[in-house]
This record gives sequence, structure tokens and C-alpha cells, in this order.
Amino acid sequence: MDRLKLAVLAMAFCTFASPSISGDHTVISTENIKWGLLNPARGDASPKAADLWGDRTEDVPTGMLVKFNKGFSSPPHIHNISYRGIVIEGLMHNDDPSAEKMWLPTGSFWTQPAGEIHITAADGQENLIYLEIDSGPYLVLPSEKAFDNGERPINIDERNLVWLDTEDANWLKKDNAEIAYLWGEPESANGSFVKLPAGFQGEISSDHALKAVVVKGNAIHRWNKDDKENALSPGSFFSSKAKGSHHLNTETEVIVYVNSNGRYSVK
Repeated sequence: MDRLKLAVLAMAFCTFASPSISGDHTVISTENIKWGLLNPARGDASPKAADLWGDRTEDVPTGMLVKFNKGFSSPPHIHNISYRGIVIEGLMHNDDPSAEKMWLPTGSFWTQPAGEIHITAADGQENLIYLEIDSGPYLVLPSEKAFDNGERPINIDERNLVWLDTEDANWLKKDNAEIAYLWGEPESANGSFVKLPAGFQGEISSDHALKAVVVKGNAIHRWNKDDKENALSPGSFFSSKAKGSHHLNTETEVIVYVNSNGRYSVK
């Protein structure tokens, strides 16, 4: 099946989460997520997927959730574009078809270069990831179409993350908050984890566009202090288009993945 047919078929099955939008910000709780198929060509064998922002069938940046059944293992394949993956629930493996399984737990991060042959497998009872692309559409293509785009994959187990505290990063204003950079540069487009302890009461503030996905834990979110409260759990999403503050009260330790167009602060 050629690329155009795959794109058209994917569009027919694409579904979007139902956001709570208020002009300058968006909040999507897990109960408002509606699932479609990641690879419609595989029918019921396909993982489930839901776009949180963007549109994976178009040539635009997109962030989506993908859900895998226990024991899932894809055939060897490639993608037309590179992506970043974050494990929210379960155990995930993403590597060359002949590689020994390296199961990545919650809070782990990997990248998959466009054109590289690989498989994806899942081994948890519940397996959920956040997948992010800088351009689209997101297509699954056969191994025969493999190519080398010059990138190399990254697999980071959550135990190998390097966490920075207030002594390392002056944009952390709370003594009990930590940050781990994953890609990009702090002054421009970047992706990072923010770790907040149980009982945290503070905010993530930015003068730039910001998107965030809850990777671990539970929290209450309010926009600019006086807005209504929204309960956040793993897989929930919040974003802002420009300057503003996302106020968070955590019930448990919380890890949030933040995609930002510039430096932000935790205070």
C-alpha cells in the first residue's frame, strides 16, 4: 500500500481527545480521551491511539497517546518521520528486530529515527506511551522502504535520567522540584521531565507556548490561579499558547513531560 493510501486510511480512523479549551489554554483529562487506531491497516491488531494536540494525519507537529495490549509485538517496520516516545504505563521495548529485549518502565524515554527498521513490543498489563513528532503525517511503512536519515536512536531507562535541582538550575524556584532535560536547548525548543513531590503546591510558568503530559502521579490543575480545578492523572494533558501559569497541587509524586518553546520556571 503506497504512502498516499496509508495517509487516507489513517485519516478515516483518526480520533481526537475532547479538550477543555478556554482560548489561551487547554486541559484534557483522561476520561475525555477517545481512542482510534494507530495503524488502521492492521485492523484489530493495531495499537489504540488518540491525538492530544496536532493531527497525526497531516504535515504538522503532533503529540499523541498510544495504548498497547500485553504481549504486543509489531512486525519489523519503519516510519516516514522520526519520533520521540515516553513510557507512561507498563513496559516497552523499541529496537532493532534482532536486539535482545530491553524493557523500559514508566518515565523512560526513547527516540526512533525515520527510515530505521525496528520493532516495538509491550509487556505490562497496561501499556501506555506518549509519542511526539515534529512533522507528519505519521505513517507505518514496510521494511523494504528503509533508509538512513543520519540520526541514531536513543533509549534512556528512567533509572539513568540525570535530575537537576535548585543548585543546578536557577529556574527551579522550589527546593523540592527537579528537572531532567531530554532534548533541545533550554532557551529554544526543548523537552524535559519535571518531578514534583507529594504535597507540592506551586506552578509551572512560561512566557512561551508550553505543552505538558502527566507521566506519573496525580495532581489538581488550575490555570492562572483563579480558574476551575481539573484532576490530572497519567496521560492527562495541559497546554498554554503564550504567557501564563499552570498551578499544580500534587497528591502523589508527579512527573510531567514538558515541551516548551523556551525557558520556563517551577516556583
